[in-house]
Formats: sequence, structure tokens, C-alpha cells
Amino acid sequence: MKGIIFFSELLLLLTAAIWGFAFVAQRVGMNYIGPFTYNGVRFLLGAITLIPVFVILNKKSKLNKNNIQDDKIPISKNDFYGILITGVVLFIAANLQQIGIVYTSAGNAGFITGLYVIIVPFLSIILRKKTDIIYFISAIVSFIGLYLLSSEGRFIINKGDIIVAIGAIFWAIHILIISHFSNRINNLILAIGQFLICGILSMIMAFIIEIKDKNIIEKIFDAKYPILYGGILSISVAYTLQIVGQRKAHPALASIIMSLESFFAFVGGILILKESTNIVRIVGAILMLSALFLSQLKPNKRCLQKS
Repeated sequence: MKGIIFFSELLLLLTAAIWGFAFVAQRVGMNYIGPFTYNGVRFLLGAITLIPVFVILNKKSKLNKNNIQDDKIPISKNDFYGILITGVVLFIAANLQQIGIVYTSAGNAGFITGLYVIIVPFLSIILRKKTDIIYFISAIVSFIGLYLLSSEGRFIINKGDIIVAIGAIFWAIHILIISHFSNRINNLILAIGQFLICGILSMIMAFIIEIKDKNIIEKIFDAKYPILYGGILSISVAYTLQIVGQRKAHPALASIIMSLESFFAFVGGILILKESTNIVRIVGAILMLSALFLSQLKPNKRCLQKS
């Protein structure tokens, strides 16, 4: 059991790494197209990429009678509602973040989005999911590190900050919803379903608000590399890893691990964009890593189950 939980945590850590480096792609993509267009194209690309994977795995599962029930189709009404809710929440969270990035700095956006590391443990209590005290302590340490890493101790609130802050609430809700449905719905169906819903809703908004330029196809092609990274790695790979990883990880712990996306964004900025750093940001990065190790100390086994 411990091995399975550790493997789940590794998947979530890999998710955080992919998302962290994807932050660069998100910033670059906005140089060519609007937030709804970018999210619409990349989420639909992520869904399309996963469909062949699902078909292949489903055929293999049918050859093994022991796994037929685990991968059966069609889905039930409850499964459909679960996928619908997950997709709508993802649509709101992803687009609020993307819109907010237009009006605020990358540091502020990274810091505010990471507020879900504080929100999730408290929402877990409201939902009556037992949460070990070590997760609260780790969340606070991670929060402080996130603040130093992203804002360097300086913080000015503007319109974009407020938009991203609202998005952080929905990211926290998304983590809790994934934790709830990942053990009830086939993981690939859940992933593909939420991506399709998010992508379709984003494209509807894009056609209403953004797509008025006759050269939009050309601009989308110009943003092909950010879209490919954001669609294939950040969406189809990372979000699927999140769903699988959260099957055995407590949502509070999952939020702490995934908040490390800011740490990996920090590393990516230095390695890829050649960004400069300072002692304050380094201390913040160390605190975030410390929070991850702290969260592993004497976990309460009860927190893996609902009360």
C-alpha cells in the first residue's frame, strides 16, 4: 500500500514539473492568440491525443476478462455528471488563470494560483475529509515559500491579481473533485471528458469574444510550439497523471506537491529563459521543497479515507 501511495506522489510531482515548465509556454502563446483560443485549442488537442491511447488500452483490457469491468463502456449517468462538473470547473479555473496573466506579472500569477495549497486543506475539512495536522503545517510553509519565490516579498494587487485569485479557488475545487471522482470513473474517460468539455466551452467563448481576425489560423500556427507543449504534455499527459496520482493521495497532500509547479517554473525560467535570481527567491524555493519533505513525516493513515 505504501508503495502505491509513494508512486502516486511521484506522478503528482511529475505533474508539477510539467506544469511548471508549461508556464513559459502559456506566456509565449499569449503573444499570438487570446486566452480562450489558446485554451480551447490546447485542451481539444489534449483530448484528441488521448483518444487513441484509450482505444488501445480498452481493446487490451477486453482481452483480459479480469479488467473488463474496470474499463467498461458506456459510462453511467453519475459518471457523465461527474465528468461534466469536472470539465466545467476546469474551464473556469484554466481561463481565469489565462485571462489574469494578461493583466498581471508572471510572479504574481504564479503566487496567487498557488493559493490552492492553503485553500484545499480547509475545504477538505468542510467536506468532512480527515486531514492530518502535518498537512496544514506543510501548506503554511509551502505558502510562505511560494510567496518569496514568486513575488520576492513584494506584492501589488491589480485587476489581473483578483481574476487569478478567483481562479485559485476553482483550482482548489478541481483538486477536490478529481480526488472524489478518480476512484469512481475510468481515469482516461474522466481525463478525455473534462478536456473536451473545457476545450469546447473555451472555443465557444473564443468565437464570441476573440476570433474576429481573418488570419486567426495563421496566428494559431505561429503559436504551434506553445500549443503543442500546452496541449500534449501539460494537458493530455500532466492532467492524466494528476487523475491517476490522486487516486491514492490525500487532496491536501496533492495540493502541496502540485504547488511545486511554481518551483519548477522558477527553475525553468533560469535554465530556459536565462532569468536572474536572488537570495529571496532561492530561500522561497528551499521552503517549498522543505514543505514537500515535511508533508511526508508521520502521515495519519486515517486521512486516506473519508470520515
